[in-house]
Amino acid sequence: MSPDWPLMERRLRAILPPKAVVAAPQELLAYDCDGLTLHRAQPPLVVLPETTEQVAAILRLCHRHGVPFLARGSGTGLSGGALAENGALVIATSRMRSILDVDLANRRITVQPGVINGWVTRAVAGDGFYYAPDPSSQVVCSIGGNVAENSGGVHCLKYGVTSNHVLEMEVVLPDGTVTTLGSGLAETPELDLRGVFIGSEGTLGIATAITLRLLRAPQSVAVLLADFTAMEAAGEAVRLVTAAGVLPAGMEIMDNFTINAVDDLFGRDEYPRDAAAVLLIELDGQEREVAAAVEIARDLCRRAGARTIRRASSEADRALLWKGRKSAFAAVGRITPTYYVQDGVVPRSALPSVLAAIEELSHRYDLPVANVFHAGDGNLHPLILYRADEPGVTDRVQELGADILRLCIEAGGSITGEHGVGSDKRCYLDWMFAPDDLATMRLVRDAFDPAGLANPGKIFPTPRSCGESARRQASTLTVRLDALSGGAVQPPSREPLDVF
Repeated sequence: MSPDWPLMERRLRAILPPKAVVAAPQELLAYDCDGLTLHRAQPPLVVLPETTEQVAAILRLCHRHGVPFLARGSGTGLSGGALAENGALVIATSRMRSILDVDLANRRITVQPGVINGWVTRAVAGDGFYYAPDPSSQVVCSIGGNVAENSGGVHCLKYGVTSNHVLEMEVVLPDGTVTTLGSGLAETPELDLRGVFIGSEGTLGIATAITLRLLRAPQSVAVLLADFTAMEAAGEAVRLVTAAGVLPAGMEIMDNFTINAVDDLFGRDEYPRDAAAVLLIELDGQEREVAAAVEIARDLCRRAGARTIRRASSEADRALLWKGRKSAFAAVGRITPTYYVQDGVVPRSALPSVLAAIEELSHRYDLPVANVFHAGDGNLHPLILYRADEPGVTDRVQELGADILRLCIEAGGSITGEHGVGSDKRCYLDWMFAPDDLATMRLVRDAFDPAGLANPGKIFPTPRSCGESARRQASTLTVRLDALSGGAVQPPSREPLDVF
């Protein structure tokens, strides 16, 4: 039975401040998709709470009337997680932007979910602290969204992802109950419900206050830029550096297409335009430690075939090199306003063969693919470029995206590293997990939300959303990939997979 939306609007207006309920069709258009613009669905209503009490009142109302809902942060997600495809009420946390407490003695800070990622470091940088997780969208993405997707960033190689830096959360459960997950300490003996909630993509409730771990700023930081005439050589440099026991804060690779897009965005040649790939390596720690690591990394990059190796000369120079990497998606968007970003993970040893197979797929589908990725983690972010006005192109784009994820799985990897499953990849989840695994995941979800109101239809494959079981579609996976890559893509036999 469809919710009575006029009744819901009246009751929501009774418990929320003026202008906190969005109902005008032209205003609702701003909420019809997240950062993945390929899929759109306009919500019936959007509410903009400012406090935990208001969120709890909204969820109690939804629970009483059986109204589905979903939480939305800044709308920068890339898996359709904030898509109101089932006519759900959108609860936007963008007005919950207060820093609630700063506790430098215990190296922690508590914020509301709408606080922007970059604001956290800005609030404590003057005291010599910072917040480590740094998605490329950190100037606009919110902490609540980072918690929902368990976001990573360029520094997750050394410092981990969001789950490694959240100590405690105040959470409103789907029935409106307010509870606390975690204790503010790094390690405690209770069941790790905090860890269960992080990365659950809004299917278990809404976090309204989040206590984050702060780190001391390192004594020394060095950034190297190495360029290569072949992508395989850049991948080999990554393998050599990590095998040598050097642990960079971040290792990022951009391909030639992305290099030129960023240089065009900057209006100057910050990166060598003729390079097949550039590798950014950041090393941090004590001064002597960093100095030694720089020499090791330089030597190994040369051994892998680097043409030139540049070290950033100042803090401003370091920031500029990273700005290019973090502007990569925007730079590509200036060339092709419509593109589709995928997010798969492979073991580092499989990078060269998987990238070669992606290039071949790009030619087969006649769709350009730009590659920019967290090389140290094997977390790929291929951007499939297309023209939205081309007939039938969206089907080809999604088929190519699915084939890229098939490559990742066949190489021993995952269908997502940090962007989540959402609605975009739910039909591929059973390529990775057996029916019993999925049933167990659903039991966890049902324990938090027995009525199934929180972000319904996301993550798990269903007959309605996926049709015939995706597991049957995957039955020819090995045969297809062998034919595509000549057997070059092989699951690793020894190297552990870092999936964040």
